[in-house]
Amino acid sequence: MPGIDPYGYMRDAAGRLDRADATEVERMLDDLEYLYEVMDPELQGLADGLMERLRARLSQLKG
Repeated sequence: MPGIDPYGYMRDAAGRLDRADATEVERMLDDLEYLYEVMDPELQGLADGLMERLRARLSQLKG
């Protein structure tokens, strides 16, 4: 994912969260977990919150 802006990706993912299906939520979660390793520590707290929301949405969709 060269050239990806982690903050921009999180903003876009958060905006799509309520409309996303399970497949898209899983993809966003995978992407965010990958980005987490290289993201600025200041953004990791925001990423943690978004990943929690993604996991909750995935549970809701699969539940």
